[in-house]
Amino acid sequence: MSAPFAAERLDELLQEAGVDVVLATTRHNVQYLLGGYRYFFFAGMDAIGVSRYLPVVGYVAGRPEDAFYVGCGNEDWGTDVQPLWVGEIQNVSWSSLDSARVAAAAITRRGAATGRIAVEYAFIPADALDELRRELPDAEFVDAHPILESLRGRKSAAELALVRTASEGIIDSMLATFATVRPGLTRHQIVEEFRRQQTSRGLVFDYCLIATGPSLNRAPSQEPWRPGTVLSLDSGGMFDGYIGDLARMAVHGEPTDRMVELMAEIEHVQQQVRTVVRAGSPGSAIYEIAADLVAASPYAATMTFLAHGMGLITHEVPRLTATGPVPYPADHAHTPLAEGNVLSIETWIEDPVVGFVKLEDTLIVTADGYEAPGDIGRGYTVVHD
Repeated sequence: MSAPFAAERLDELLQEAGVDVVLATTRHNVQYLLGGYRYFFFAGMDAIGVSRYLPVVGYVAGRPEDAFYVGCGNEDWGTDVQPLWVGEIQNVSWSSLDSARVAAAAITRRGAATGRIAVEYAFIPADALDELRRELPDAEFVDAHPILESLRGRKSAAELALVRTASEGIIDSMLATFATVRPGLTRHQIVEEFRRQQTSRGLVFDYCLIATGPSLNRAPSQEPWRPGTVLSLDSGGMFDGYIGDLARMAVHGEPTDRMVELMAEIEHVQQQVRTVVRAGSPGSAIYEIAADLVAASPYAATMTFLAHGMGLITHEVPRLTATGPVPYPADHAHTPLAEGNVLSIETWIEDPVVGFVKLEDTLIVTADGYEAPGDIGRGYTVVHD
């Protein structure tokens, strides 16, 4: 079996970083390198006994035939029904220490014990990293995040199909929720209805940010949705691990003139920034046009725009701003967008009278523009008694 990702691209990234072996230990990177595989037994929680489940995919630079996988002690159940492409599978681990020891031995057998090894610093358990250092005292350890993130940035056709399903499923779930809920229900009750709508469509519910009326707090709570006010739902849901992240609005009764004006300002920004989304266009162009539009809006003081990458995690490649609510460097602001990049584009206004008004869309970058899965339900869905 061949690697289910661009092995040549991974080899290039490893060579650029001077890395001999990369170890993936997060769910999302393990899934990516194994072509979609996740062990069902640990779908809800990693903790077991006195430690945790820690899968490891090891890839040796330039030698895909030497890739290996370390799984749980009962993971034959999973790998028997979903065969993996890697040449060596060791389903023997019952702890993070076990996984580290088995991975270190596999690296040693491949003659890389004194090499430069990339690990996921932000995610690998401290005891596992300590064990790798004990077992491989002559190795140099570096961060794998930039390598694996760059590898995932340009989505394959199969990945984009999952992004479409997730995005369309979220919007369908939001519209179905708007058709069901009524003022008087609490935010908790509305979110629970939305969760049921998502899971009934085969999605994994991740979270729902909810705002009702003039409140700008977006946590589920016992606060009821009051008659005549707006309802904002903003959710990330997953399909086979791939995330859709979108937001839509409802209002009880006909929207007021101020509500209509707020939505029109937001929609204007959302549509105009799309005009510069295409492969080859610098990511900074999105923020340049958005900055001008926000500055020209009468609601500039309370309006925020954000664009970020999407995929197996939210806020991944391409990272376009260093001043957003989630802080990270804008590493890709001045590099061209690539066909297969996935973006979340969002604009919101925190209005003291109406409340939280927002649209968020998923855009897939194409050669000549973009695709917007789930691009319905724009404006307000009017809810009647």
